[in-house]
Amino acid sequence: MRRPLFLPTARQTNWLLIIAFVSIGEALYLRYMAIENSNVALACQAGLKTWLCGTFHLTLVLSNYQVFGIVAMVAAVLNMLRPSLVLAALVLAAAGFGVVLHNADLSALAAALLILSLARPAPAAE
Repeated sequence: MRRPLFLPTARQTNWLLIIAFVSIGEALYLRYMAIENSNVALACQAGLKTWLCGTFHLTLVLSNYQVFGIVAMVAAVLNMLRPSLVLAALVLAAAGFGVVLHNADLSALAAALLILSLARPAPAAE
C-alpha cells in the first residue's frame, strides 16, 4: 500500500496562507515605506532611533548577505527530505521576504522546491 502524499489539511493551509500574506505584507511595508521612501531612509541613516529604523537597518544587512534566500533554500531542502508543516511555513515566510526584498534567485528556487515537496510521501508514523 502506498503512503499518502504530504498534504496539509484545510486548517493548516489557512495558517500557511496567513503566514505567507503577513510576511509578504511586512516585506512590502518595509520596502516601500522605509527602504525606498527617501525621507525615512535619510532620517534612519542620519541616526534616528525608532523601531522602523532598527528594522530598516536589520533588513538591509540581512538582504545584502542574501540571508532570506539562504534560509528559504535550506528550509526547502530540509522540507524535501522530510516534509513538515513548520518547515513549509518557514519557507513561505523567508521566500516571501526574499522575493520582495530582491533576493529572488534563491527564494524563488526555494518556493519551487516547496511546491515539489507536496508530491513527496508523508513521513511514516512512528
